Amino acid sequence: MADLYRKNIGKLGEKVAANYLKNHKYKILQLNYSTKVGEIDIICENKEYIVFVEVKTRIKDSLVDGVYSVNKKKQYHIIRTASNYISEYSCEKQPRFDIIEVEYDKSINKAYVTEHYKDAFAQGGDYAVF
Repeated sequence: MADLYRKNIGKLGEKVAANYLKNHKYKILQLNYSTKVGEIDIICENKEYIVFVEVKTRIKDSLVDGVYSVNKKKQYHIIRTASNYISEYSCEKQPRFDIIEVEYDKSINKAYVTEHYKDAFAQGGDYAVF
């Protein structure tokens, strides 16, 4: 039951993040793109970039921000999956990797974007920028 609740909250967070991106002039290309290597929550583009977005949804007042769960291993899988997408769809734009944090407030049954980390990490980088 707890897993289903978490999964539903995660899907709600992805929907909220996609709407946020649309409102900020991004075109949504794909949701939940999946390969053997991994999954990317949202793939979108603006005038300059194709953007691969990892969405992290947390319950309001969680002790740890979601951004910290996008560790090196997770970044590696996102980058490999993005590489597959670029190969499959032959995209010419520069890739960018973003993280969007969404907070869910149980008391009002509402989710909202709390942070959009643009260019949060880079391919081949030895660090993540938050």
